[in-house]
This record gives sequence, C-alpha cells and structure tokens, in this order.
Amino acid sequence: METKLVRINQIAKEKPKEVFTSLYHYLNEEMLSQCHQQLKANSAAGIDRITKETYTANLSENIHRLTESLKRHSYQPQPVKRVYIPKGKDRRPLGIPAYEDKIVQAGVTRILQAIYEADFLSFSYGFRPNKSGHKALKIKNGVRLHKFTK
Repeated sequence: METKLVRINQIAKEKPKEVFTSLYHYLNEEMLSQCHQQLKANSAAGIDRITKETYTANLSENIHRLTESLKRHSYQPQPVKRVYIPKGKDRRPLGIPAYEDKIVQAGVTRILQAIYEADFLSFSYGFRPNKSGHKALKIKNGVRLHKFTK
C-alpha cells in the first residue's frame, strides 16, 4: 500500500495540475488494517463503545465487513460522541468518533496527504505530518526564526 501512496505523491509532484478522480479503491483491507494498527490503544471510545482491543478480537471479519460496506457505498459514519473537558475556568467540547470511523478517517487522511504534501512549501508547518508550530519556532544556529524563508 505504501508503494501506491508514494506513486500518488510522485504524480502529484511531477504533474501539479493532475486531477485525481478515482481514489476510493485505495480504502482496501490492507490500508484499513494498517490504519487500525496505527490507532492508539488507549484512545477514548466513541458512541459505539468499541475500543481497539474489542475491535481486534475479530479483526479480519471487522475489516472485511468495513471494506465491503465502503465498496457498496453503504458505509454510514456514526454520530460523534460529545465530551467536555476542563479548559481553564471553562470546558472545551471534544468530538470522539466511533472506532470504525477513526479507521476510515485515517485511511482518507493518508490518501489525501499523499496528494497534498506535494503542494505545500517546505516552510509550511501547520497541521502536517512530522511538522508543527513548535518545530517552526525552534532555534536554528542560535537565532530564533521569526521570518520563514525557503
């Protein structure tokens, strides 16, 4: 699967005007299994109350069923569980998706990142894999970076 995503990324870099029209088939059993493996074991359960541990108990059947529902276009994401966490004096709302929704979201993220990473500039740090605002502000050669340059 990684080879296919690398190829998508190469096409996106080589042909910036390329329009990708058929990506849905990349959400296959291999991709979704990889996404399941990458999800954190201790993350909060969504409205379905399914955790990584319970999903893993019948993994091959669960992934197969999920893949088939995606192929048939019958997959329906579940409602997001709303939880409030303390934030200073107030409370901040969090949305926790159902476990299968997390798997599908991770798969779609991987596909879209393969395409759009080619468009981002090297000094663009927001919401990208292995980059962050903190990394953007790191001290380089003893001087804090205030201005981004290529």
